[in-house]
Amino acid sequence: MSRLLYIQASPRGERSTSIAVAEAFVDSYRRAHPADAVTRLNLFESDLPSFDGFALNAKYAVLNGLNHTPEEKAAWGQVAAVAEDFKSYDKYVLAAPMWNFSIPYKLKHYLDVLIQPGLTFSFSPESGYRGLVTGRPIFVALARGGEYPPGSAAEAWDFQSKYILTALGFIGFTDIRVVMTEPTLGDPALTAQRRAEAIAKAAGMAAAF
Repeated sequence: MSRLLYIQASPRGERSTSIAVAEAFVDSYRRAHPADAVTRLNLFESDLPSFDGFALNAKYAVLNGLNHTPEEKAAWGQVAAVAEDFKSYDKYVLAAPMWNFSIPYKLKHYLDVLIQPGLTFSFSPESGYRGLVTGRPIFVALARGGEYPPGSAAEAWDFQSKYILTALGFIGFTDIRVVMTEPTLGDPALTAQRRAEAIAKAAGMAAAF
């Protein structure tokens, strides 16, 4: 039995296009893999640990090979718990919209807690940075109100997909499967068509995940 972590980075629920696409994928996945366990994590409903003060000092202590103070140890323990929970899964699904050309602040907070030395990546002068979350697939449902196609002038404004794919690659993901829905704003017939196409594509990808 595999364990799948389904991360929602939108507070819009059923009105969210990224969640609708991810739900289609997860529903199809459940039918294809009925013995697997799926855990939903809505970041807007989660109480993530702060990453400031003692937690930040604890990170630099790790990077510099120093011991933690009691306060730093306690803060780092909360950070490590998030990373260890994340790493306990075998497969991942992420639903993420574009906000102001980038990602929702709750997803940025989650990634800032998650991407830590010794937990999800390592570094050595000989080999450089190395991701520690390896050998696992992730399906990413992205949505944005406008269109930012490759080669267009608008592509330079896309800090959503670039950031997410870079962050996932940094911590070790190489099997990243993406369904992009754009635009989600504008002509109702076009947006409905693009949403339906993305949902169908996502559902079709789940069986082989």
